[in-house]
Amino acid sequence: MQYLKERALEFANVQVIAQFLILSTVVTVLPFYFHVQLVTGLIINAIFILTLFFVGIRSALVICLVPSLMALSGGLLPAVLAPVVPFIMIGNVIFVLSIDWFYNNWASRKTGYWIGVVVGSFLKFTFLYLSVDFIAKLLLKQELAVKVAQMMSWPQFVTAVLGGVLAYAILKPLGKLF
Repeated sequence: MQYLKERALEFANVQVIAQFLILSTVVTVLPFYFHVQLVTGLIINAIFILTLFFVGIRSALVICLVPSLMALSGGLLPAVLAPVVPFIMIGNVIFVLSIDWFYNNWASRKTGYWIGVVVGSFLKFTFLYLSVDFIAKLLLKQELAVKVAQMMSWPQFVTAVLGGVLAYAILKPLGKLF
């Protein structure tokens, strides 16, 4: 048994684990303290990208699932929006997968990064707007459905793009891009 523990520790990258824990902690705690969608969304979208480049795609996809649950329990999302949470998670996954794909498949990684951020932001916004608009009309009163649709429209695009800018400002000096 001791041999297995030693072998497992050989493969554990403490730096990657620490980075994942720090980024996931910020994503988990942030919605409890900041109830301004533009600030919280910007930081969380940046963390999705930072996780992608620091820790990898698997960890980034895991972190994509956390913030909407925390926003719901922290009060940023009203409780009546609980049925929308899975769609927010999928929108986050679409955002991260787009950035990863364009970054890795474009001739210029710099161009691929920015195309990935813009396309990923647009796809996330479009997916959320259409799915939430449909679900809100089914589950919510008309007045609330309009507010929910507004919350899941242009702010999603703006915070995702600004999150890409913030992540770039952090990743570029650290040599994690290009």
